[in-house]
Amino acid sequence: MWRRYISGGTSALSACLRSRSFSASASVSSTSNAVNSIILRSLKDHYSEISEMSPPPKVNPPSPYTIIKGALDQDGLVLRRTYNNTEEISLSVMRLDNLIPPGADEDETGGNDSDDSINQLLLHVEVSKEGREESLHFLCGLYPDAIGIHSVCLRPKIGKEIGEKVGPETLHEYKGRVFQELDPKVRDAFHLYIEARGINESLFPFLQAWLYVKDHRKLMKWFKTVGTFISDRIQA
Repeated sequence: MWRRYISGGTSALSACLRSRSFSASASVSSTSNAVNSIILRSLKDHYSEISEMSPPPKVNPPSPYTIIKGALDQDGLVLRRTYNNTEEISLSVMRLDNLIPPGADEDETGGNDSDDSINQLLLHVEVSKEGREESLHFLCGLYPDAIGIHSVCLRPKIGKEIGEKVGPETLHEYKGRVFQELDPKVRDAFHLYIEARGINESLFPFLQAWLYVKDHRKLMKWFKTVGTFISDRIQA
């Protein structure tokens, strides 16, 4: 009798626990779906808002620079040109504020000049010559009315195979002096060097518009991919 009683009690307890477990699981699932729905609705609203934004006026790069095919859909080189039939010059760009910690550019009143967030560009210049394993690299600050060199060094060409020359001896190669520590005449000569190759503030309007379009496309893609991921979780 006791065995039947204990057995019956155990069965009832197990059924009760299963019922509570199912109820808790259903509650968690319901809450999760509700949160996902809120996120999806917000993503959809923002996606619609961003998609209706007017793109900036179309701007062509200054001649003789040409846009590298497929550059808009990947991170890397943007423009290319040849110089004197002996040099190939490649340019890549990013927003300077991507390297500045949040709040670092706030003014004395505590405000942030967000309208100028894309008026400071970081321009990477590679000057290469056929038959040379290394190329001359410039890191420049590009503004609507000026350009300034931050650094200059010789490094392996960007197009070289990964791992072809990345040993410790390469990492510790002498990169030259800090640019601002160079003699003023040398600094002026390097500015004339890049100016002769069309690397100046005339590049700014195109590269600014380029980054606007690129950021817009990346944001649209982000909204879409995150929404797809969350939707797949709901259907699973």
